[in-house]
Amino acid sequence: MEITSQMVRELRDLTGASMMECKKALVASNGEREAAFDYLRKSGLKSATKKAERSTAEGRLFAVRAKDGRRAHLCGVACETDFLAKAEKFGAFVKRIETHVAQLDPTGIEDGARPLLAQRLNGEGASVREALQEAAGGFGENTRITHCVRLENTKGQVGTYVHHDNKQGAIVSVTTAAAPDRAAEMLKALCQHIVVFRPAYANREDVPAADVERERAVILAAEDMKTKPENVREKMVVGRLNSFFAQTVLAEQPWILDDKLSVHKALEKGLGAPLRIEAYERAHLGA
Repeated sequence: MEITSQMVRELRDLTGASMMECKKALVASNGEREAAFDYLRKSGLKSATKKAERSTAEGRLFAVRAKDGRRAHLCGVACETDFLAKAEKFGAFVKRIETHVAQLDPTGIEDGARPLLAQRLNGEGASVREALQEAAGGFGENTRITHCVRLENTKGQVGTYVHHDNKQGAIVSVTTAAAPDRAAEMLKALCQHIVVFRPAYANREDVPAADVERERAVILAAEDMKTKPENVREKMVVGRLNSFFAQTVLAEQPWILDDKLSVHKALEKGLGAPLRIEAYERAHLGA
């Protein structure tokens, strides 16, 4: 029987075993999934078998930022229960992953030139994927890395924030000439803003044209628009579209610390002009 890449991925997702181990198990079991489970159990992976089927809504986020502020990571290690997430042994394991990320600069969980799961933990010995399998066995819970966002800005700064519950956080890249120390606190506040207000886009030009046209159509269909002269309707459309952008676009949202300023104006006031928000990501374990 032909063993497809999809079969291998599905077995890996269910067991946490490596792609190579899953393919070997499927080949030995003639493609039968349950038989492949048994094969992996006989190979010493019983503790991880089917743990990936269980929900992982708890865990911890962490952020790592380079000293010069040009690069940072936002990562999450998830587990099944709040009890484990708060346990010392889980915290120690997350710290090992955090140290690894700071030292070896992964490009994503499984993406890019340096995928985190394929790297050797702290540069030696077992891979991060294998360390996760071992951790799952020791903890008795499904344990996996859910986020590994890397942002870099050679012409600006990258800021991070992790909420006190360790389950929410954000990372943002801003092109600015401000010094790292000056930018760090401002960008931390910007990340807090992202966590609270959950923008959909960084800048107005990032909003797909189809979304803008859809919003325009909704505005024009409103009852109070039908009786207005055309020139008045157009002014009303512009005003309501600006309100739409102020709700969904990060640069145009009212600033978390002063709602009389837009985010962009607040950043210019704190860091100086010119500047631009280049990219951001929000993370929430269990969301």
